[in-house]
Amino acid sequence: MFIIAGLGNFGKKYENTYHNIGFMTMDILANKLGMVFDREKYKASIAEGFFNKEKVLLAKPLTYMNNSGESLVLLKKQYKDARIIVVVDDIDLPRGEVRYRQHGSAGTHNGLRSIVEYIGQEFERVKVGIGRDEGDLAEFVLSKIKDTKLLDEAMEKACDMILKIISEG
Repeated sequence: MFIIAGLGNFGKKYENTYHNIGFMTMDILANKLGMVFDREKYKASIAEGFFNKEKVLLAKPLTYMNNSGESLVLLKKQYKDARIIVVVDDIDLPRGEVRYRQHGSAGTHNGLRSIVEYIGQEFERVKVGIGRDEGDLAEFVLSKIKDTKLLDEAMEKACDMILKIISEG
């Protein structure tokens, strides 16, 4: 079983912001898999289904970004043997680049820090690069995405990467 969690912030205020890349990627992945986010459980919006005979649970934590670990710990307790993949924006990657990491530290990302605090470092990551703009970092990550085409392509690439991980085990 796979748990794929995309990090972001819920609410209209945060739609289409750089920090919601994880949520947006989950929406694309759900569409590709024919899944619907139709219930709330484990402090997350949940979609469930199968891909290549593997059970897949998609999650968008409803705890706000900096408290994402609260949701992931509940999922991990319920599905002890599941592989967890977290999809997240990354300011340290060039905009549009996608990177996979099997495990590691949280780096500068508060959402990942929260998850590490609750469940440790043993979860996989798919990072979508958003780069950095000059000025206040918090303002930037919460600003509306301007380079939509580049990041749409990156989120598609992230989904393809996740499907490959599931297919190849």
